[in-house]
Amino acid sequence: MKYNFLKRSRVIFFGIALFALILIGKLFSLQVIHNTSYSDRADRQYVTPSSSIFERGTIYFSRKDGQLVSAAMQATGFKVAIDPEKMSNDETVYQELLKIIPDLNHDDFIAKASKENDPYEEVANGLTKDQADAISALKITGVSIYKEKWRFYPGGNLASQTLGFVGYKGDDLGGRYGLEREYNGELSRDKDNPYVNFFAEVFSNLGKTIFSDESKEGDVVTSIEPTVQSFLEKTLENVKEKYQVDSVGGIIMNPKDGSIYALGSKPDFDPNNFSKVEDISEYTNPLVESIYEFGSVVKPLIMAGAIDSGVLDANTTYNDKGSVTVENHVISNFDKRGRGPGTTMQDVLTQSLNTGMVFVEEKMGKENMKNYLLSYGIKDKTGIDLPNETGSLISILKNYNREIEYANASFGQGIAMTPMELLRALGSLANEGNLVVPHVVDKIRYDDGTEKDMTYGTTPTKISKATAEEITRMLVNVMDKNLGGRGKLTHYSIAAKTGTAQVAKPGGGGYYEDRHTHSFFGYLPAYNPRFIIFLYAVNPKGVPYAIETWADPFLNIANFLVNYYEVPPDR
Repeated sequence: MKYNFLKRSRVIFFGIALFALILIGKLFSLQVIHNTSYSDRADRQYVTPSSSIFERGTIYFSRKDGQLVSAAMQATGFKVAIDPEKMSNDETVYQELLKIIPDLNHDDFIAKASKENDPYEEVANGLTKDQADAISALKITGVSIYKEKWRFYPGGNLASQTLGFVGYKGDDLGGRYGLEREYNGELSRDKDNPYVNFFAEVFSNLGKTIFSDESKEGDVVTSIEPTVQSFLEKTLENVKEKYQVDSVGGIIMNPKDGSIYALGSKPDFDPNNFSKVEDISEYTNPLVESIYEFGSVVKPLIMAGAIDSGVLDANTTYNDKGSVTVENHVISNFDKRGRGPGTTMQDVLTQSLNTGMVFVEEKMGKENMKNYLLSYGIKDKTGIDLPNETGSLISILKNYNREIEYANASFGQGIAMTPMELLRALGSLANEGNLVVPHVVDKIRYDDGTEKDMTYGTTPTKISKATAEEITRMLVNVMDKNLGGRGKLTHYSIAAKTGTAQVAKPGGGGYYEDRHTHSFFGYLPAYNPRFIIFLYAVNPKGVPYAIETWADPFLNIANFLVNYYEVPPDR
């Protein structure tokens, strides 16, 4: 009997201890983690219908020193509503409210106050607590104050296509586009009953913790550095205005782990006023949802494959006649001019010679070239943590065996990819031949005080580390020869390449003669890179080649990055 008593006592003691731990944890959650939320709930002076209040997690940018900056958050304020049937003198009420709300519109107020059989009309939003208290003190019959919350984006347009926004789809309020949609499960909060009894919530959460696998609520921490993001977007806006481009975009990423410091495109929108956007295509993110033919920036990928397979090296020569005929199709260099015998593979990249890339493709063979292209992942989605990612369109992967298809692909024609797909492929040249997963989310901070560090793997391509180093050396030569006179960063090695491609007509109707896509990519410091930068502009006006559009903006970004992050020189 004594043994059974001790056994029962231990069970009871264990149960009490478990409940105490849960209670302590819940008190910690209430007083520390959810302090702001519960403080808001404690303010019952302004009773708010639950349908008008919603909670949602925060999305953060991360400064270079690790400090978090709110990118999407909940803003709290108050609104004024009137019951027209209870108000005795509309004009007098308006004049009283005007003393506290200077921008209260007279005509709008009177129109709402004149409505019959309408007990509720909102006349002002976004008021401070001082304003709410002042109006409440007036004790005007028919005037009520309600607390409200709304989604607020402190940066306005900053990274808007990456963040997305919160809006209604039918009766459902949730994340639309961007991270708001991708992480809607983590960011959403229980809005059915904002005033839950404390002990009821303890037992409710205990049940969820033990018996449920549903996703936990939390805040999203991104790798986006707000100062870098702002610098990139200003650069893109300047290029857009200077050359009157149809669209422009850019990405800055760590090529070794895939962390994205900045990404954006123009035109974009202000998520605080998303309903004012006339063209809803501005909500989408062309960096992951639109495909383009980028032209010569693809050449380093093909050249690396040829070097890796041993069919040539940087000093291999051919006779450049300025044009070459493939299956009755004439392929020419950009300037229609030949460089003659003794033209090296380094010259092919440095001077961006299409005839040289046809030579490279012939040396490789169609099947070998196709296998190397596939190893760069250009047929696959990148796996980036943003919604609606689009896959590539690559004609040579459609079981075509025509030589002309491969010849065109060797210099980037007929290969259509998203900017993110191409960035990932080019990033492998900077990362010893390994593909990373581009991403913008570093971690999720859950409401229960725990954190989840996001992990992203790497995938090897067919090229070796030695080949990646060799193509990097060749691309540094391209940078030094082509941009040396434009104020290159003297003490930093940069591997870079430009691309100028004709814009394809819709429906497979060939190419526009007068429309081009200009692109530029580079990574630095070249032999131990911290950053890879990709820039593009669709249909710039008045400039024929990408080097004219992007050389100076690229150098400005590179110079900003090495100074802002205090990167030691490597030259």
